[in-house]
Amino acid sequence: MKNKTIKILSSSPDKGKRIDVFLSEKLKDLTRSNIKKMILLKKVTVNNVIVEAQSRKIKDKDIIQINFVEETNKKIIPSKKPIDIVYEDSDLIIINKPQGMVVHPGAGNKIDTLVNILVGGYKKKLSNLSGSSRPGIVHRIDKDTSGLLVIAKNNFTHSSLGKQFSEHTIERKYVALIWGVLRPLKSTIETFITRSKKNRQLMTADEHRGKRAVTKYSILKVYNKKNIPKISLIEFQLKTGRTHQIRAHMIYKGTSILGDQKYRKKNMKFKKIDKNFSEILNSFHGQVLHAQTLGFLHPRNLKKVEFKTKLPFKIKELIDYLENLKE
Repeated sequence: MKNKTIKILSSSPDKGKRIDVFLSEKLKDLTRSNIKKMILLKKVTVNNVIVEAQSRKIKDKDIIQINFVEETNKKIIPSKKPIDIVYEDSDLIIINKPQGMVVHPGAGNKIDTLVNILVGGYKKKLSNLSGSSRPGIVHRIDKDTSGLLVIAKNNFTHSSLGKQFSEHTIERKYVALIWGVLRPLKSTIETFITRSKKNRQLMTADEHRGKRAVTKYSILKVYNKKNIPKISLIEFQLKTGRTHQIRAHMIYKGTSILGDQKYRKKNMKFKKIDKNFSEILNSFHGQVLHAQTLGFLHPRNLKKVEFKTKLPFKIKELIDYLENLKE
């Protein structure tokens, strides 16, 4: 479907249908979410007029055109910076993103983002359903979160993975260190998540408004060491994938992830803290959070695949220090 245009002629049974519903029925490889993106990118026309809203109603004998032609985005500067590729085949790439790397270009981040690197290494051999500025990008993780991402090489793969994300069937597990201990030690956090009224750059958990967010967690180990506040090694399993979901849920539970400067527990001050531990933690420049496991049905053969990475050196260094410290 990449690099071509599709035309569809509606008939009387289609009259009155929303265009996103109509297209999802006609194009089985695309999800409603994919179609919405195509409309927002002004890639869909009806009778040569650009469709402005996905709620537009279809009439009999409308000519609907979808443009999948790859656009060249001159603003993306190709990068040859190396990237950790965990797995690759003709349909997708699994990347272990390092902490500090931005996924796609934006304000203040124009070079050496993951997209710059993908453009430098794969040129046009990537999906374009997210637009020419985000080739291959199916999902994201925060700049200062490390871990696994799946990249789509074609629109068929992108659409299939996008549907799995929309249906919350993708397996995603994260490992982190948090301040204190959550009670109970194993449970599920379920709230809504929405933009913070105080700071529009942050998200907040809410009981009544926003998008439904579900995070399962399990405390793997508790560290109670001298001159160090109580710390927990925790595993999260995302059942939904909202923006800053884990970080917002930790604030909701009255704690925060070590190193997180944006989502910090209020009034968290330590009178005395182990100097070596503090130095290791301060070297992070971000939250101690790693997307360690990623599992899904491979779009090509529909077989379950799962990928898992080792913890990054800095996180392991912090854990090893806690393990070897006396009580």
